[in-house]
Amino acid sequence: MLSADDRAQVLDEPFRAPPPPKPPIDPKTLVLPENASLFTRLHMATRILKVIPGNEGNPDYGQTLNICLDLNVYATLVQRLQRSEDGRRMLSERPSLEAKDLDLNALERLPEGTLGREYARYYRDNKIFPFETTLKIKNDIDYIGKRYRETHDVLHLLTGYATDVVGEMELQAYVLGNLGIHTARLILTMGTLGQLKQPQSGVARSEYLRRVWAAYHRGRASKLFLDFWFEHHWETPVATLRERLCARVEPLH
Repeated sequence: MLSADDRAQVLDEPFRAPPPPKPPIDPKTLVLPENASLFTRLHMATRILKVIPGNEGNPDYGQTLNICLDLNVYATLVQRLQRSEDGRRMLSERPSLEAKDLDLNALERLPEGTLGREYARYYRDNKIFPFETTLKIKNDIDYIGKRYRETHDVLHLLTGYATDVVGEMELQAYVLGNLGIHTARLILTMGTLGQLKQPQSGVARSEYLRRVWAAYHRGRASKLFLDFWFEHHWETPVATLRERLCARVEPLH
């Protein structure tokens, strides 16, 4: 993380574009056969997850993951949003947290501790760039799939989970508990197997499992975050939003 002096020095610098992504998979190989088995769908999803870093906005990846794992989950989430006035308005207006819809330099000028300020600082400190995609949104399911992916970083802020290996797995566990996303389940499974085989970040296996389990239950106990208009709360303190949306962190036993 950058120090206060470092942040002050680079405050007026433009946000840099992300590094070039890894070579994408040929889209022609991302076609599932009709009535594909669970094994085939899991194999395809695993292929994508192995190369997706740096290609998060790739529309072929996103759509194929949806088809492989989460179409039914997203359809259920759409139905949940349709039950409330705010949810119906979100599906109609389709707010966006894509890079092209954000002015991070303006957000960073907001008061200390506000969502906008901390969100912009998050990107600068981690030297990353907001989500973007060329996917054309054709229906509500497409939109919910996109909304899920573009809220990943703001959810790091709200939950307090770090961006290291363990923190990412905690966030996936939280999302699994909150939304039931199967992609999160697969990422968590792959990450946990790797962590158990070769622990990282100085976290023992037993502590890792406790933290992931706690994050899952915290997600289940928290309010649905996918229908929340973060775009209307840039000037709201992160602490206020965390209290509103996230269950408290239970002590590890």
